[in-house]
Amino acid sequence: MFVAKNSKWFVSLLLVLVLVSLFSIWHYGLNLGMDFKGGSLLEVEYPNGMPDLVKIKAAVAPLSLGETIQPYGDKGLIVKARDLKESDRAGLIKALAVDGGQIIDKRFTSIGPTIGNELKTKSVYSIILVVIAITLFIAFAFRQVSGVVKSWEYGLVTVITLGHDVIVPLGIFAYLGHKYGIEIDSLFVTAILTILGFSVHDTIVVFDRIRENIKLKKFKSFTETVGMSIRQTLSRSINTSLAVVLTLVALIMFGSASVKYFCLALIVGIIAGTYSSILLASPLLVVIQSRKKTAK
Repeated sequence: MFVAKNSKWFVSLLLVLVLVSLFSIWHYGLNLGMDFKGGSLLEVEYPNGMPDLVKIKAAVAPLSLGETIQPYGDKGLIVKARDLKESDRAGLIKALAVDGGQIIDKRFTSIGPTIGNELKTKSVYSIILVVIAITLFIAFAFRQVSGVVKSWEYGLVTVITLGHDVIVPLGIFAYLGHKYGIEIDSLFVTAILTILGFSVHDTIVVFDRIRENIKLKKFKSFTETVGMSIRQTLSRSINTSLAVVLTLVALIMFGSASVKYFCLALIVGIIAGTYSSILLASPLLVVIQSRKKTAK
């Protein structure tokens, strides 16, 4: 009942959070990875042990490849650079073999800027299409709910909530990209699409309970109906999200380095999606209903 009765405060608070995230995106920008801006990735391994990282960077720096060097494990190294020709690649491998040490070329991937832009465009379209599909589904599923809140209003609230669930992770990763060089790649887009599905699940659970309570007419006012619906579904939403978050934390701690930021994006998005279904989606319904009463 506390959430429902203070719906305007919670809606305002989360809208401020969205504005802060949008400012972070505008101010820092998104640190796009090789998938979206093009470039080359070289993975090598030092079977006899990796040399000092400072020496490796000093050996590669004169080549001016715009590279970032990231060690993984005890013997592995990943180098991300601009789009490399075969001669550039050969020179890079030679430079990485510090002091004539043995080096194994394990993987080389190159993506041109045209393909990168195409992937970026398709990623944006995929997110937009998923949001539209989810919104239409919500509007259809709640088409028989009449009186207090109409089906299209459930859809509108869903769009706003999903917008929050996308913008907040983007804002956080914009800051992390500026501060720690974390890149946004195709795995991040996969995480966003997963977050949208997880978030709408939480929202539907609460909306469905509101619909049932409206039909049963168990409570005197719509505010009370929403408050009790949140209360009835709260433990389920939190426990489900907590179980997933704990699994993702374990993956970050013990899993491969390649999925670390993917798991981090999922954690941020799942937390955002969980609290938005409770503190934004349901209170927005109360705000819409109260405005209708005021207009009358």
